[in-house]
Amino acid sequence: MTELNPYAKFLDGRPLEAVLSATSHEIANKLQIIGADKSSEPPAPGKWSPAEIVCHLADCEIAFAFRLRQTLAEDHHVLQPFDQEKWAAPYPGIAAKDALAAFTALRNWNLRLIEKSLPGSASKPVTHPERGSMTFQTIVETMAGHDLNHLEQLKRIATI
Repeated sequence: MTELNPYAKFLDGRPLEAVLSATSHEIANKLQIIGADKSSEPPAPGKWSPAEIVCHLADCEIAFAFRLRQTLAEDHHVLQPFDQEKWAAPYPGIAAKDALAAFTALRNWNLRLIEKSLPGSASKPVTHPERGSMTFQTIVETMAGHDLNHLEQLKRIATI
């Protein structure tokens, strides 16, 4: 069995809501440094471009939105994993600014739900078929760690 939150190592001690609410702004800052002309260029063969990373974040925000809501609405819900590489097939050609707009709208909506649900629903159980039993709180922690992981990637690209 894999760990419940494979992104826990990226958490930096800040409140989760602070990380989650800052991500859109941080992405925008990194994209500004990278520049529109370089945002569609992968940093290395086989790696996602900055625009593709932001597309991935927007897609993950859709998945997280559904997972959060299913966890709250259903008892003993089993989450549905997805293949991120298959989801990434349409990313080439999508502008980073468009992906960021989608991510920002979805994140703001998810933040409203999280703010209304925590701490009361933090321990609401859910099962991930690959990771095992977890809670609403674990999903929120995963979101924050996932953000920080990809923000670090964008930061590295911005310094190239």
